Amino acid sequence: MQSLSDDERKLVLGEVLADELRVTREYVKDIPAIKHRLTNVETDVHELKSDMKVVKVAISDLGRQLHQVDRRVARLEATA
Repeated sequence: MQSLSDDERKLVLGEVLADELRVTREYVKDIPAIKHRLTNVETDVHELKSDMKVVKVAISDLGRQLHQVDRRVARLEATA
């Protein structure tokens, strides 16, 4: 096996590092777009949380109304 000279080793190492840098740049260039999408997702999640609070209150209120209707129906049936 032939060994490489110092200059050849440096050249090979430089090529390897350049390839790794190219790959790293490919991933890094997508970060702003990902960050923007993540911000949109965070906004959507915040809105969904608020909406879910409203839905929970509405369901609780409907449950109370249904219970009152059940009591009224029971009283009407008892008097009929």
